[in-house]
Amino acid sequence: MNSTLFLTGFGAYVVFMIWLGWFVSRSQKSGEDFLLGGRGLPLFLMLGTTVATMVGTGSSMGAVGFGYNNGWAGALYGIGGALGILLLAWWFAPVRKLNFMTMSEELAYYVGANKAVKNVVGLLIFIACIGWLGAHILGGGLYLAWIADIDLNTAKIIIAAAFTIYVVIGGYTAVVWTDTIQAVILFAGFILMAVLSVNQIGGLENLYAAMDPAAVSLFGIEKLGGLPALSLAMVVGVGILATPSFRQRIYSGKNVSTIRRSFVMSGVLYLFFSIIPAIIGMSAHAINPDLNNANYAFPYIAATVLPVGIGMVVLIAGLSATMSSASSDAIAGVSILLRDVFILFTGKVPSKDKMVLYSRLSLVIVIGMALLFALTSNDIIGYITKMISTVMSGMFVCGMLGRFWQRYTWQGALATLAGASAASFAIILNAEWGAYWGNPCIPSVITALVSGVVVSLVTPANKVTPAQAKAILDAEREAMENTVQKDIGTQAACAK
Repeated sequence: MNSTLFLTGFGAYVVFMIWLGWFVSRSQKSGEDFLLGGRGLPLFLMLGTTVATMVGTGSSMGAVGFGYNNGWAGALYGIGGALGILLLAWWFAPVRKLNFMTMSEELAYYVGANKAVKNVVGLLIFIACIGWLGAHILGGGLYLAWIADIDLNTAKIIIAAAFTIYVVIGGYTAVVWTDTIQAVILFAGFILMAVLSVNQIGGLENLYAAMDPAAVSLFGIEKLGGLPALSLAMVVGVGILATPSFRQRIYSGKNVSTIRRSFVMSGVLYLFFSIIPAIIGMSAHAINPDLNNANYAFPYIAATVLPVGIGMVVLIAGLSATMSSASSDAIAGVSILLRDVFILFTGKVPSKDKMVLYSRLSLVIVIGMALLFALTSNDIIGYITKMISTVMSGMFVCGMLGRFWQRYTWQGALATLAGASAASFAIILNAEWGAYWGNPCIPSVITALVSGVVVSLVTPANKVTPAQAKAILDAEREAMENTVQKDIGTQAACAK
């Protein structure tokens, strides 16, 4: 595809996103309006933003590229993601009733609104948001660099700058509307690409003939190995269950029923969709087995097998999906920064009349930090799996134990987080262990679980009731709705 044509189309799309951001931001008056869409997102927007995020960087670049190298193993990303979102709907949609603003509030609530847990989790989630955001910038940069034939780092900077402008203007409402529009285009585009690419190489028989026989075994298990295959599906599922941006959707949804229905519909759609990235990846391998980077498989097929006009729309939609996913994580990161990190270092929250301004300034800071991370890596799947195992496995276990085990203590929560990170680093630093497990997710989760249970059993039971914990967190959050900053310690004491 002509690079000038694509860049012109992409530029026009960014201008449209900027206009959309301005249009939906006209009624925003508070921090909750900007960061949570006013906590009233309807079903169609919840479904659209969830689907678009799931069919974002991970699928369009990561899963397709993984399918290029490993055949049907590319479907594991979708299977893990579908199971993750279905479990999220079943287990965690009800927390919408508690009106949390951030995931650190939720995890602290489970252990008596303990400040140490809230502060540690807040910092970890902030790092996780930057990590996810960096992955999306990386994916979008790889995408743009290949299509437009420009320097990779330059492409990453362009991607970061493009979505920064419209999300700074429009906030979370702009993100969900953008996601919903792109979800429709992406789903149709992915299916069309799979059908046309298989047709171009003469059917599934030729598709299989071009691949390593082990790669066309069930889910590519013969090529990956059973344990690494399980690890890949699990790391994606754990990522969704612990990703701050998915929790952000719970906190911003209209009600529990709306959230649960949108997640279930998204999970079912994504489960059926999971084979599509693998087919596109294998088709790209059959057409051109010599791509210098497997992550280019998706844009290669879009530019090769689709008519020019449709191909450009799908390519722009795919690039937009990475930016929309990035926007969601940027908003989640800013919520953490202003709700938790700001309090940690100042003892106060931003006042109501400054929240939107601070949110916009914080978006620039958060995206800038993520861009620095993205400039250091070019491997999407490796980037994602290491980040999830190190930072998010502990939060997943912390959420599960807190939600379903009343004996869980704040000391156990800290042990959970430390155990997960320690196990992940041990696997990453030992090549033999890494080859055996595939990625650190399984040992990280097991270590986190054992650490949390053992430490909770040997430490005093939590004496703060759920009602008291909620009152403490509500008092902190309500300070954001006051025009005069108040000391958080005083608010918490009054709540008790």
